[in-house]
Parts: sequence; C-alpha cells; structure tokens
Amino acid sequence: MSEKSQPPAESGASTAGDAQRAGESVLELSHVDSGYGSVQVLDDCSLTLEAGEIVCLIGPNGAGKSTVLKTVFGMLTPWEGTVTYHGDDIGGVAPADIVREGIGYVPQTDNVFGSLTIEENLRMGGVARDDGLERVMTDLYDRFPLLDEKRTAKARTLSGGQRQVLAFARALVMEPDVLLIDEPSAGLAPNTAQEVFGHVEAVNEMDTAILMVEQNAKEGLGISDRGYVLDQGTVRFEDRADQLLDNEEVSQLYLGGV
Repeated sequence: MSEKSQPPAESGASTAGDAQRAGESVLELSHVDSGYGSVQVLDDCSLTLEAGEIVCLIGPNGAGKSTVLKTVFGMLTPWEGTVTYHGDDIGGVAPADIVREGIGYVPQTDNVFGSLTIEENLRMGGVARDDGLERVMTDLYDRFPLLDEKRTAKARTLSGGQRQVLAFARALVMEPDVLLIDEPSAGLAPNTAQEVFGHVEAVNEMDTAILMVEQNAKEGLGISDRGYVLDQGTVRFEDRADQLLDNEEVSQLYLGGV
C-alpha cells in the first residue's frame, strides 16, 4: 500500500458527515442534487477535497461518481445545494471559466485529440493562457519524457496508457490546483494501469489536489488519502482510504468481499 495509506490514530469507517477533516478545503459539494434532464442522479451529496489530497470516489455503476465530476466542472448545474471552490460558489459556471479558475478535468473517454500531435494537444490545453505557455510545456516535457520523445507523433498512435499520460499533461497546461480524473485505469492492462496510477501520484506531488473516480476501488484507494463510497447518488461512507479498505461492510458491499 502507498505511504499515503498509513493507519490513523482512530479506526473504523465513518458514515457520511462524521469524518473529521483538517486542512484547507479547496473544493466542497454541500447537499447537492444533480442529474440529467428530469433524471436525478445525485441526492443530497456532500464531500470535500483538501489541499494536497488525493480523494477517490468509489461505488457501483450508476452510483453518480462521474456525475459528481461533471457537476463540479460545470457540465451539469446543481439542482439544489452548492459547489464551492476556495469558498466561491461555482455551481453552473461554464467549463471554460472553471478551467480558468484553476480546475482541470480528464474525462474517461475522448480525452485527447487523436488527429493532432502531442505538441498540438498540449497547445490546445493552453489556449486560455495569457502567457507562460512555453515555460509550462518545457516543464511538462521534463516531467513526462515519453511526451517529449513523441511530441510530433499523432495522439492516435499512442497506447492507452500513453494517451492517459497525454490527457493528464494537457489538463496540467493551465496549472490547476485541482484535477478531476474519471476512471484513469479504464480499459488498461494491470501493468499499464499501475503505471498510470504512478502518474496520478506524480501529478499530486506537483501540489495538485486530485478528485478521482475509479472503478478499481482497491487500487484507487491504495494511492489515495481519503475516499467516499457513493451509492444511488448519496455518500454512504467516507473515511481515510486505508480504513475504507479495511472496513468489512465496505469490503462486502463494494470491494468484492476481499
């Protein structure tokens, strides 16, 4: 288990609303209802992301995990409740403005432009920058040597894991302090998924707080500080990641009983 998952002084998973929080909350959903058209998905959903954290959202298919990210990123407007970023209400703010505020988003699919080169993809990620693009791109090439080596290659020629690295890098061009990541290991072989999780940790070490949806709950929680279990649009459990992994009820209901 990663060093992020060291046992705290207290044990046992908390039910929603009971977990003790410390540090600065950079992102908070408070009693949010949200959905698509007339179909409600999130039901009184509350969660927080603190500076420097990786927080993992887990739960069954249809639980509302991706809907949380889309609601934060302005793709959906909360029906009820608030979404705040550094204390400011951003509920319903357009995605382009969310990016400028300092929140990046890596969707599960269609997260790179296949017909563009790596270089062009990165430049697309920085279209909203007023200055500093060359500096940031140089830094990203240093951090992700694979992209430097292949900067003139079309994104469609990359493997699944390489595309995820490019998607992370493109989202980082705007230097966000919060990154939303949806299912980074989806469709990847186990070894490749491990590499991608390593890149998630590397991004976090760039002082970027991460709110991540991950279907591979054990691996996702394994690199996270805290986790939330969503079911039917509601937070059922929240706790430190290692405590969720060790909790028998969470294991039986959401982790396959292992």
